[in-house]
Amino acid sequence: MARVKRGNVARKRRNKILRLARGFRGGNGSLFRTANQRVMKALCNAYRDRRRRKRDFRRLWIARINAAARLNGLSYSRLMGGLKKADVRLNRKMLAQLAVLDPSSFASVAGAARS
Repeated sequence: MARVKRGNVARKRRNKILRLARGFRGGNGSLFRTANQRVMKALCNAYRDRRRRKRDFRRLWIARINAAARLNGLSYSRLMGGLKKADVRLNRKMLAQLAVLDPSSFASVAGAARS
């Protein structure tokens, strides 16, 4: 069987990795072997953190809603339970926006949850 020289294919593969590693510091961005390791690690982190970002934002929204609810004399759980009973369909992202940007309208929403 004839010998296969991987010239074109190998170069394309290496250049693809080095393109992904552009901007990494030191040899991590210019040497193929270390760049390959860094790119694999970076892709793993990116995959994991796309899911983590959703959790982190939800935690942030809940913290903001809780702080605003306590200013209005409610706890977070009582506010959310009251909103569910009052059939107020606002998600946590929108409630957090209200709490930060428009406290007076958040107070009215909290009043609806209280009654």
